[in-house]
Amino acid sequence: MASLRNRPWWLGLAVLFLGGVCFHASTQLAATAQYAAIGPGMFVAAVGVGLMVLGVMLLVQIARGETFEPLDAENAAADQSMDRRAFFTALLAVVLPTLTIELLGLPATAMLSFMLVARSFGSRRVLPDLLAGLVLGVVSWLLFSWLGLQLGGFFPLAGL
Repeated sequence: MASLRNRPWWLGLAVLFLGGVCFHASTQLAATAQYAAIGPGMFVAAVGVGLMVLGVMLLVQIARGETFEPLDAENAAADQSMDRRAFFTALLAVVLPTLTIELLGLPATAMLSFMLVARSFGSRRVLPDLLAGLVLGVVSWLLFSWLGLQLGGFFPLAGL
């Protein structure tokens, strides 16, 4: 019984919970769209169902006693602690768009997020990372605009 308590049940339950949240959120979005047979709600529902299936599979693996140790091919050291600075930098890159996309627009937000993710992976080249993020953001904004999808202004702070 003690070995059952030492297993990471929380991990499988967390994935299952996140899948449930996504699936529940999909009920607030249209499953179909006027211009296409598949709407945004369909994708969110599919992600939710996929996460719930993966959560159940993970719980089954945990119940069977599978250990979750890094493999040699992963090039990771099991005894090394997490790099908190890199983790929180990547977390900031994920949260940043929710705070800035309406004010700065997609290209500038993508530029900043890309630079932060690159930095969390060890890059110290700020200007090339900002430029790469800006190019990806501009191309994405133009592509979505060409498809007829509105992502907001190009750079709302400047009135564009």
